Amino acid sequence: MKMRFGLAAAVLAFASAPVVAQEHWTEGPVWECSSYRTNPGMFDTYMKYIRTHAIPVFEESKKAGLILDYKTFVKTPSSPDDWDFMICSAFQNYGRALDYSKADEDKADAIREKHWATADEDKQEQLASPRLEMRKFLGTTFIREVTMRPPG
Repeated sequence: MKMRFGLAAAVLAFASAPVVAQEHWTEGPVWECSSYRTNPGMFDTYMKYIRTHAIPVFEESKKAGLILDYKTFVKTPSSPDDWDFMICSAFQNYGRALDYSKADEDKADAIREKHWATADEDKQEQLASPRLEMRKFLGTTFIREVTMRPPG
């Protein structure tokens, strides 16, 4: 009986931890952030690529309701393996960020098709491939934005 009570108490404590923590904030959007390290001498060229190709696609994705917003970040890297450019897109929640939606995929395909002036996905990838010579992809992370509640 003691073992069941101990297990039940542990499960209850674990299950209630997020509820207790959430009293400190209100949940905001979920940000999908991808970080990159530009290759030596390629930072300005990569920024031009981002302005020419990524930003228009993000703008259209926002207008189409695929994302809530997007942000770009730059910083001085602290090591050779650290990022110097990050681009993030905001989604209403984790479901919108992570779950597959055929309707959303169709909207995104139409945006890319319009931007690259071709429906051929292989041709789109070929047109977008110069970015691969300009930077190294370091990874993507998902982050929940929260707004802290006032004390009291």
